[in-house]
Amino acid sequence: MLRAVLLLQLTLWVANIHAFFPWIACEADKSCPGKSRRELPGPAKGITLDLWHRGPDVNEDLDKRGSANGPDLVGRSNKYTVVKPLEPTAEKSAGIHQDGADYSYFVEAKFGSADKPMYMLIDSGAGTTWVMGSTCKSDACLMHNTFGPDDSKSLKVDDKAFSINYGTGEVTGRLAHDSISVAGMKLDVKFGLANETSVDFTHFPFDGILGLSMGSGSTDNFMGALMEKKLLDSRIFSVNIGRASDGINNGQVTFGGTDPSKYVGQISYTPVSPKANGDWAIPLDDLSHNGKTSGITGRLAYIDTGTSFAFGPESDVAAIHKLIPGATTEDKVYYKVPCNTDTPLTVKFSGVAYTISPKDWISKRDGSCQSNIYGYEVVKDQWLFGDLFLKNVYTVFDGAQKRIGFASKAPLPDVPKTIPVVTTPPSVTEGLGGHLPTASPLTPSDGSASSPAGQQSDGATNGGAPSSTPKHVSPADQLESPVYVSVLCVVAVLAMVA
Repeated sequence: MLRAVLLLQLTLWVANIHAFFPWIACEADKSCPGKSRRELPGPAKGITLDLWHRGPDVNEDLDKRGSANGPDLVGRSNKYTVVKPLEPTAEKSAGIHQDGADYSYFVEAKFGSADKPMYMLIDSGAGTTWVMGSTCKSDACLMHNTFGPDDSKSLKVDDKAFSINYGTGEVTGRLAHDSISVAGMKLDVKFGLANETSVDFTHFPFDGILGLSMGSGSTDNFMGALMEKKLLDSRIFSVNIGRASDGINNGQVTFGGTDPSKYVGQISYTPVSPKANGDWAIPLDDLSHNGKTSGITGRLAYIDTGTSFAFGPESDVAAIHKLIPGATTEDKVYYKVPCNTDTPLTVKFSGVAYTISPKDWISKRDGSCQSNIYGYEVVKDQWLFGDLFLKNVYTVFDGAQKRIGFASKAPLPDVPKTIPVVTTPPSVTEGLGGHLPTASPLTPSDGSASSPAGQQSDGATNGGAPSSTPKHVSPADQLESPVYVSVLCVVAVLAMVA
């Protein structure tokens, strides 16, 4: 099977690569701390993902993009499409942009003395923050916004190098010092200035990665730096990720607390496992489908904003798909499911169940559908849950108490369901997108306006609102968003612990 996989991988690699699945990176010049880290030991350990939906190609005819039911997809000045979010509804918050195909989610950051705008992937699985440098001549850098001495009088570049391998990408460069402004907070930090990037980065709009793990990489830990500068009262950030097919991008990251307007009911918390070695990983209770449990126990789930889908041990993934009528597989890695499947999957943490919409766990192509749950151990014997899950919940990463919280997402705001796709660098797009009339106050770091600090929800309701199960969207028209303009095979070389 491995030979067949590698042959397919090489075939698709030659054809083109249109996916990026970053997660915890390992510094190339040192070993990863702990065996749970997600390392890239070499291409032979990779697998090929036939991903059926994607955003528009950067070379597509701009006149052919868009849909009456979704945002018009026209090119940014550097030919990347970016779906602009609504205005933030809480202080110390930033709207989360996305690529229009639910693959990557990023915020606008301003770099240096001139506040040059750059798009940064929000990555809870990365400790290193870096941005593409102006001296970089790689294809990806030539297609993105870059940052360098001509952009800032305060930039200082070190002689020390940094190098990182991701699941499907690699960057190398020099360490640098300058100011970064995110969500209205400006601070001087050490970050990576890439002078070489792999071709994988050519296919997505973000210009760098904002590392939000609990641990540190080659650069300053961003959350740690915010705390050190006393810009936050608590080491916590909360994420609300929007789904492109919903027609409204209300994605938002809030630093230092939560935004009560983005969730309903209580936040249920699960402590980060001491076995996670500083990563955002929590014990997984079980996965189920249509009321039938798979019996999965004793696993950790890594919660990663920088990963698009979900990956788990082969036996676990087989167990969950065994519960799905009509699911088939040839290799126990990829699973096909009937296209009339309209039942959510259910994942349980600390006794509380959360649903994953078929919009997210199924990809559709011309009458053939594939599960986005893959039988592959990115982390040995453990699970990796990315945006496939996070689009269905409001998520709180609480570094102060070392826990992760989930809550039911609030209903979408009552605004016109058309969010412009910006076509120019961030500095030119101010004023686009929908606006909400008022901003909600930032909830203190106890995690919830309706739940005492440190208290875990037991599933009780609050004011009639369900406290644990996210709102499930109707399955009508749920399997294929109109922004998924065309179809290409893509390759992802996944990390695996040696």
